[in-house]
Amino acid sequence: MSLHARASLALGKVAVALAFAGIAVAAHADTVRVTVAHYSDATAPYFEKMARNFEKANPGTTIKIEDVNWDTLQQKLQTDISGGANADLAIVGTRWLLDFVKDDVAEPLDGYMDASFKGRFIGPFLAPGEINGKVYGLPIAASARALYYNKDLLAKVGYPDGPKTWNDVIDASKKLKAQGIAGFGLQGKEIETDVYYYYALWTNGGDVVGKDGKAVFNSPAGIKAATLYKTMIDDGLTQPGVTGYSREDVQNLFKQGRVAMMISAPFLAKQIKKEAPNLKYGIDPIPMGTTHATYAVTDSIVMFKNSKVKKSAWKFLDYLFTKEPRVEFTTTEGFLPTTKAEATDPAFNDPDTKAFVALLPTAHFAPTVTGWEDTAKAVTDAMQSIYLGKAKPADALNAAATQANKSLGK
Repeated sequence: MSLHARASLALGKVAVALAFAGIAVAAHADTVRVTVAHYSDATAPYFEKMARNFEKANPGTTIKIEDVNWDTLQQKLQTDISGGANADLAIVGTRWLLDFVKDDVAEPLDGYMDASFKGRFIGPFLAPGEINGKVYGLPIAASARALYYNKDLLAKVGYPDGPKTWNDVIDASKKLKAQGIAGFGLQGKEIETDVYYYYALWTNGGDVVGKDGKAVFNSPAGIKAATLYKTMIDDGLTQPGVTGYSREDVQNLFKQGRVAMMISAPFLAKQIKKEAPNLKYGIDPIPMGTTHATYAVTDSIVMFKNSKVKKSAWKFLDYLFTKEPRVEFTTTEGFLPTTKAEATDPAFNDPDTKAFVALLPTAHFAPTVTGWEDTAKAVTDAMQSIYLGKAKPADALNAAATQANKSLGK
C-alpha cells in the first residue's frame, strides 16, 4: 500500500471516528423548532428572548423560533405537516385543533402534565384545548368581549354607569338619537359579524350549536336576538348602513365619539389610550336579555406527534407557562391572563383588565366542531340579509340553520 493510500486510510478512520463522536454529541443536543403566530411586531422579539433565557438555563438545547403571519399560518402548517417538515411546537387557532386531532398529528399532553401544572390555569381557558377528554392545546393567548360605552354621552341620557340590559341600550339610544348621535355601534361586515349576533343570542338564553351538534341559532331566542338588532336599525338607533362596517370600522366610530356604545375586546382600551386619550369610556358586561354571557377566544400552543425532541419541547412549554414569561407576553400583546399566577400580577390590576376577567365565568367559546367556519359564514350571510331587509329574521335563520347542518354533518 502506498504511503499516500495509507495516509488516506488513516484520515478515513479519523473521519469515521469524528463522525461517531459527532453523532454522540448530537444525541445530547436537541433543537426545538417553534412556529409562532405574529400578533404584533413585539411577538418575535418576545419569543427570541424567551428562547435565549431557556437556552441559558438548559445548556445543550437550542430553541429555533419561526414567526408566521396569521393569514398564512394555517396553510403553512398544513403544508409543513403533509411534507413532514413541521416544527415541534406551534401556535394555532384553537378552532383548528379538531382537524389536527382527527388527522392524528397533535400530541396529547396529559402524560406530561401533573396536577400542579394543570392547576396553573384559569379553568375556562384550559377547556377549549380539550378534545375527547384529552388536552391537546395550552392557552397561549386569550381574549373576551365586553360593552364599551362613552361615559360623557351616556351620562347625558341618564346612564352614568352604562347600560345593564338591552332595554337600557334601546332607551339610551333613543335619547341619544334625539341629540343626533348613533347609540349602538353594530358590526355587519367581515370576520366576527356572526359573533356580534351571538352576543344578543347568548344573552337571550340561546345558543349556536346544541348538545347534539345541530344548529339551534334559529330558536325563539335566536329570532328574538335578530329582531332586536333589526328593530334598532329600523328605528335609527345604530350607525346607518351597518353592513358597510367591520369591527375595526365600528371601533373607529367609537374612538371618534360618533357611536356611544359598542362590543369589543380588551385591546380596544389600549387603542383608545393611544389614539383618543381624551375619550372617557367605561367597560360593562354585554347587555343582558335574560342572562349574562360573553364570548371568549383562545389561541393554543400544540406539540406535534412526529416531534423527535418531545422531552425538551415540553420543558420549553413548561417554562413559557411560568409567571414571568406569561406576564411579559400577555401585557405586551394586550391579552387576558390565562394562568392564576399571572392574574395576580400588578400589571393586571387595572380596572379595564379586571372588568374583562370578571366576565369569564359566563364565557362562551366557539364550539370545537367540524364545519364551524362554514356555520359562521351561514350566520353572517343570514344576518346581512336581515340587516338589509332582504329577509325576515325567522326565514333567514331557518335557511341558515339548514345550510349549517350540512356543514356540521347533521
